Amino acid sequence: MIKVGIIGGAGYTAGELLRVLAGHPETDVAFVHSTSNAGNSIDSVHKDLVGDIEGDFTDQLNFDVDVLFICSGHGHSRTFVEGNDIPAGVKIIDLSNEYRLKADADGFVYGLPELNLGAIKKATKIANPGCFATAIQLGILPLAANGELNEDVHVNAITGSTGAGQNPSKTSHFSWRNNNVSIYKAFSHQHLGEINQSIQQLQSDYGHEVKFLPVRGNFPRGIFASLYTKCTLSEEEVIEMYREFYKDAAFVHVLDYAPDMKQVVNTNKCLIHVEKHGDTVLVTSCIDNLVKGASGQAVQNMNLMFGLDQKTGLQLKSVGF
Repeated sequence: MIKVGIIGGAGYTAGELLRVLAGHPETDVAFVHSTSNAGNSIDSVHKDLVGDIEGDFTDQLNFDVDVLFICSGHGHSRTFVEGNDIPAGVKIIDLSNEYRLKADADGFVYGLPELNLGAIKKATKIANPGCFATAIQLGILPLAANGELNEDVHVNAITGSTGAGQNPSKTSHFSWRNNNVSIYKAFSHQHLGEINQSIQQLQSDYGHEVKFLPVRGNFPRGIFASLYTKCTLSEEEVIEMYREFYKDAAFVHVLDYAPDMKQVVNTNKCLIHVEKHGDTVLVTSCIDNLVKGASGQAVQNMNLMFGLDQKTGLQLKSVGF
């Protein structure tokens, strides 16, 4: 069994991680760390886990584990890693944005399996991708891999309120978010750095921009991204390119119809649809921001690091209609 420790256990990503691990046949959760909830039962905070996860949060660290998931949120992971004597044999999967860029990586491998599969299998430290970054990259990487990104890429993507984290803010509480839609961080979202880095990894001569409009949605979870750019290939050629790029991908499915977001909610899937309109290719990409966009992808990376099948513990079902 893989012994798991979780740091920052009270937030949405940790709760989702525990939900996934509760059904994982090869893991044992050794401890869930939270200074703010130490002594409280885990299911008193993550109430959907009643009957699935037993035990209490602890403020004590225990490095007698095989892997640490750091779910502390942005701005805390590096302090934790550098401030603790973590044994070299303990693998680390960080869900924050602190190690995603190569300039800041300090030995962390960028954990997008569809891009860095071989490196992830050999890694001891993983920087888990951002949720928007996952949906957008999976939507455009086949074009980059084939040298077919030759213009700006325009992206409009809407995300659920859980993407803002568990701590309440003026744009996440119910009375503001419900029956409301708004744009934020237009053209300047923090995930653009890792998106551009991955494009450059596949198509080093790409000199244009990803023009990204992030949108707050009035639903809890899910990301629905629409991407378009100029492309001289036929629709059939582009679709075949995507099918070839993802032929061995465990969770990416290229559909012959436009997907609905509910098809991916509660799953680790990414559903993609491609169509041409004149000289423009339109790509739809949708994921669950907490699963494929965070904790599910983290478990997928753990599986790869420990030599397991990628799908182990991730046979999750959508909410249906």
